[in-house]
Amino acid sequence: MEMEITFPGGKRVDASAGPLLIRTDQSVQAGGTASAPEPYMLFLASMGTCAGIYVLGFCQSRGINTEGLRLTQKMEWNPVSHKLETVRLTVHLPAEFPEKYREAVIRAADQCAVKRAIQDPPEFAIEVEEEKEKALSS
Repeated sequence: MEMEITFPGGKRVDASAGPLLIRTDQSVQAGGTASAPEPYMLFLASMGTCAGIYVLGFCQSRGINTEGLRLTQKMEWNPVSHKLETVRLTVHLPAEFPEKYREAVIRAADQCAVKRAIQDPPEFAIEVEEEKEKALSS
C-alpha cells in the first residue's frame, strides 16, 4: 500500500490513498485554518473507529440490532511528559443487547488493527529522494 502526501497550502497536509483523499490542517492557534482535523486527531480517532468497525461487524454478523450502539473514547495524558498514557474505550450497548454476547463484543473491540499496530509498532524508515529533473540541473 502506498499513500502520497501533498501540501495544498497553508498548514494543510493531505494524504491520497488510491481514490480517497484524507485532508488535515492545523488549528488556528497553530497557524492553520482548522479546515480539517489535525493529523494527531485523526490518529486518535482511528483507534475508536477501528474498534467500532469490529463491534459493528460483530453485531451485524449475528443480526443484532445496532440502534443505540456506540463507543466513547477517553484519553489520559501523563501530566509531566504530556504523552498519551491510556486510551479507554467504552462500548455502550442498547438495553436489549443479548447478555450472552457482552464479553464477546469486548473481545471484538479488542481485535482493532490500529491497537495491535501500536502495541507491536512497525519500524519507521525515513529517506530522501530527489526528483530527477532537479538532480540533473544541479
